[in-house]
Amino acid sequence: MKPETSARRAGHRSVPHTADLRVEAWAPTREECLAQAVRGVCESFLDLTGAAEVRRREVVVRADRDEDVLVALLEEVVYWLDTEDEVPVEVELTPVTGGVRGGLRMADAGALPVTGAAPKAVTLHELAFTRGPEGWTCSVTLDV
Repeated sequence: MKPETSARRAGHRSVPHTADLRVEAWAPTREECLAQAVRGVCESFLDLTGAAEVRRREVVVRADRDEDVLVALLEEVVYWLDTEDEVPVEVELTPVTGGVRGGLRMADAGALPVTGAAPKAVTLHELAFTRGPEGWTCSVTLDV
C-alpha cells in the first residue's frame, strides 16, 4: 500500500486488556479519529448491524488537550448508555474552538444483541491521542 493511500484509511480495534476494555482508533483527521474511537467502544459490547436510529443528540465537548476531548466524548457515550439506554450508531463531528461539536444518531441499546461487557467509565490509564505523518491515532481504556 502506498503511503498516500494508507493515510486516508480510518478504523478501530479492541485490544485485549485485563478486566478492562481498550480501544485503539486511527484516521486522517482528528474528528474522524474521535468518531472511530466512539464506534470502537460501542461495537465492543453491541452488534450494531441493522441498528435503527431512535433520535439524534447534539453535543459540544471542549477541553484544553485532545486527550481530554476524547475522554469527555466517551463520557458522553457512557452517560447516554447509563441514563437512556442509548448508543450512537453514527457520529458526525466538526471542530469548534477548544473541542468538537457532534451529532450523535442514537439507537436503543436494549434492542441490540449484546456481544460484551458495557463500559462503565473512561480511565486515564495509558491514554494517548497524537497526530503523526499518516494521520491521527488514539488509544483509551474503559472500565467494564
